Amino acid sequence: MDGARDVLLLPSDIESFGLAALEGMASGVPPICSRVGGVPEVFRDGVEGFMVEAHDVPTMAARALEILRDPERQAAMSRAARQRALRSFCSKNIIPLYEDLYRRVLANG
Repeated sequence: MDGARDVLLLPSDIESFGLAALEGMASGVPPICSRVGGVPEVFRDGVEGFMVEAHDVPTMAARALEILRDPERQAAMSRAARQRALRSFCSKNIIPLYEDLYRRVLANG
């Protein structure tokens, strides 16, 4: 890659879901995020990206360097991140689940 999009850093104190991480993943960018809120639901630590404890800047920096210094690992995490985003969070897969939920709720109204 060109360095401008090799990793995504999300050092949040609070995250309801981690949409920014998911958007990066959909673009093939492995995230390095604080382990807060819904972020652990978005990706697997060490597979599609890395999670660190909130406020642990040294570990976040070390994880970023780990990816940046190993082009093969960066490429593998990039592929895995994109595949997970498309497989698990693509609107064509998620919308039918919501529609089914709404149908069940209305039927039990």
